[in-house]
Amino acid sequence: MGFVQVDSINVVARAHHLTLGSRLDGYRPALLDRLLERDRSLFEHWTRDAAAVPTAWYPLWRHRFAHARQIIFGNAWWMARLGGDPDATTAAVLERVRREGPVMARHFERPPGEKSAWWGWTREKAALEFLWHTGELLIARREQFHKVYDLAERVLPAARSAPAASAEEYVEWACRAALARLGTASPEELASFWRAVPPPAARAWCERAAARGEIVPVEVEALDGARPRRAFALPDWRERAAAAPEAPRRLRLLCPFDPIVHDRRRTQRLFGFDYTLEVFVPAPKRRYGYYVLPILEGERLVGRLDPKLHRDRGLLAVRKVWWEPGVKPTRGRRAGLEAATARLARLAGAERWTLPR
Repeated sequence: MGFVQVDSINVVARAHHLTLGSRLDGYRPALLDRLLERDRSLFEHWTRDAAAVPTAWYPLWRHRFAHARQIIFGNAWWMARLGGDPDATTAAVLERVRREGPVMARHFERPPGEKSAWWGWTREKAALEFLWHTGELLIARREQFHKVYDLAERVLPAARSAPAASAEEYVEWACRAALARLGTASPEELASFWRAVPPPAARAWCERAAARGEIVPVEVEALDGARPRRAFALPDWRERAAAAPEAPRRLRLLCPFDPIVHDRRRTQRLFGFDYTLEVFVPAPKRRYGYYVLPILEGERLVGRLDPKLHRDRGLLAVRKVWWEPGVKPTRGRRAGLEAATARLARLAGAERWTLPR
């Protein structure tokens, strides 16, 4: 997948655990925590959002750090939160971390009389986030999902000392690695995958790579009635498709931030599946629910369901299930949904689960 998005919403389980739990039998959250916090083979930083990323790619992220610094210092929202002297604030926070070790935002008390900024951020909290975005700090661990920040050289000493990739290597990696994971993609989809390069850079890379024969133009059919779409693929795309294992037929419940559905327009074209995360939609205007999970059956998105974990009762309750047009809730499909719900309940730590009749 390249990365796993990390998100704070915890209706059933955190997004990163839902994504991995849908793919790996016996997955436990502690396994990911170990890779991030002990083995350090992953680190947490930014792609399309906060994500767990392979540490081997850390030298490439230095370009993102530099870009973040440029963007933040030109952004009024950030400047308002960093206060009147952002250089002094960030320097003081960095020095405290260097002197005292790992810190959390709550370790910085709000001065008496200082009003709360939007989101309740103190200047020091904004400085911590700035220093994380720009690579001076990394997330050493999380405590009840709150970030614990430390110096990058203490969290990833070997990666921090490795030479940075060149600008050309960065663009090459961003586009080629995205294409290898997407299979077929337009330049805009390549740019969107990591949010690492702008669309013009991705288009220029496609032109150069196609001229060298390193990628080939293709036309991708759509399931939503749209015309075939021009895209690119690696030259051996036929062999890759033939060698791919058969998709498991069982039903799987996908995280709303799963790579399969994250690009909503691509999902609609390739699967004919119209999906929107309605977290930020007012309740009366929602079509389905607050945190609805798509249902994947083999290579087909066949429905969606609205779950809610009642932690005080140890109960995972599925409030409603919607099947896609033309998908019949057969006895076998119903049994598959029960098995998928049971796996989700185990992942979430629920003792019981229910489905609507």
